[in-house]
Amino acid sequence: MRIGAASRGTRAASRGGGIREVTARCGLLARGVLYVLIGMLALRVAFGGGDKEADRQGALQELAGKPFGGVLIWAVGMGLVGMTLWRLSEALFGAAGPDGDEPVKRLASAARCVFYAVVAYSVLTFSAGGGRSGDEQSRDVTAKALDLPAGQWLVGAAGLGIGIAGVVIAVQAARRSFRKHLAMAGVSARCRKAVDFLGVTGGLARGAVFAAAGGFVVYAALHYDPTQAKGLDDTLRSFTHTAAGPWLLVVVAVGLMLFGLFSWAMARWREV
Repeated sequence: MRIGAASRGTRAASRGGGIREVTARCGLLARGVLYVLIGMLALRVAFGGGDKEADRQGALQELAGKPFGGVLIWAVGMGLVGMTLWRLSEALFGAAGPDGDEPVKRLASAARCVFYAVVAYSVLTFSAGGGRSGDEQSRDVTAKALDLPAGQWLVGAAGLGIGIAGVVIAVQAARRSFRKHLAMAGVSARCRKAVDFLGVTGGLARGAVFAAAGGFVVYAALHYDPTQAKGLDDTLRSFTHTAAGPWLLVVVAVGLMLFGLFSWAMARWREV
């Protein structure tokens, strides 16, 4: 009886592992699609052709204009649902790797699960004919949060958390921490270098965007002004107001596109 029970448990774990792998890889593919499109839209903004917002809504509108656009949007949404389930499984059962069961790792996976659940919901809402721009959502959420007891502290803490997350993302990318998650044995050195380049440049750009967005939220909290909170589109456009002008946005936009490509590489080689 014990042997039979152990065998059934092994088969169940194997099936669970297969489902986890499918959801993870589909999620990474969907994430890559969004980042490539957002980077392309941001590049248009930098060169004065920003007819669509450089955020998730703009990316989905871009997809909607393509053949079978509705199907593509649903596919991206379901892929992000898969990403959510993958991160949830990591929070509940631990991530791949020798330190995947550490409480800090599980907590990080839980935070990612919540983040991707929100993203997946927004994509599926758009596919059903709803949804608003990220800038509007950021201002509305910030306004409601500021009206809560200790609202300024809550908004400030949230902004600080987003900013710190951006710094962590950039530092991890610069240190090539993603390497420990990749199974690339037997892959050519040239291919590994290409993945390294995508991971570093893409991660730095993504980290810069998160850090800037978090800074704007903190500024909104300090001045009790929800209009100062910026979504992805406004955050990206703010890069054009620096001393580097639109060229800084060009660099960030290309970096986001490269992060999209890196997500596709992760979908191929990530250990899950």
